[in-house]
Amino acid sequence: MLKRLNAVIGVVLRWFVPAVTAALVAGCASPFPPAPVSAASSDYRYIIGPGDNVNIVVWRNPELSMSVPVRPDGLIAGPLIEDMQAMGKTPTALARDMEKALGTFIRDPIVTVIVTGFVGTQAEQIRVIGEAAKPQSLPYRQNMTLLDVMIAVGGLTDFADGNRASVLRVNPEGPSQQYGVRLTDLIRRGDVSANVDMKPGDVLIIPQSWF
Repeated sequence: MLKRLNAVIGVVLRWFVPAVTAALVAGCASPFPPAPVSAASSDYRYIIGPGDNVNIVVWRNPELSMSVPVRPDGLIAGPLIEDMQAMGKTPTALARDMEKALGTFIRDPIVTVIVTGFVGTQAEQIRVIGEAAKPQSLPYRQNMTLLDVMIAVGGLTDFADGNRASVLRVNPEGPSQQYGVRLTDLIRRGDVSANVDMKPGDVLIIPQSWF
């Protein structure tokens, strides 16, 4: 009787353990295709958004130079300039528009615009939702990676299923794509192969673990 019981237990274990292992592995894997390692664009240009602070330098006219925030409506104002649109422009484009506006009052103005206190438009931000220590929106910077984002949000919570996380990537010229990323491997196991480039507008989604 004991031999028969042991034989039954052996059969159950041979079937049950691999099945559970496979289920656990499947549960830990992302259902989305892996994110491409390289996604950054070499011709990236920052777009000014509400909340940004812009330093405006007017050469040979320091009284016209200023540092102003971009208002929620996307406009800025200063000496000789009222309610100029800044949101949606590159710093260079804003500088050229200011030169045209100031040209009415001074001769051959030369303007430089430097953005500080980056916030950017929504299309310039990376949003992190779910089981991050500090979910938030982050201003994108050129060559930003997944590891940079995770450092900024303080890593994962104890309840995060990091290897089932995904990046929702908005494509203005076509359908959005969703890619799987391996945050647990990257952060807790130091697997640098799990580090990938991020793009402006990406949404990082970190689900809660099932167990």
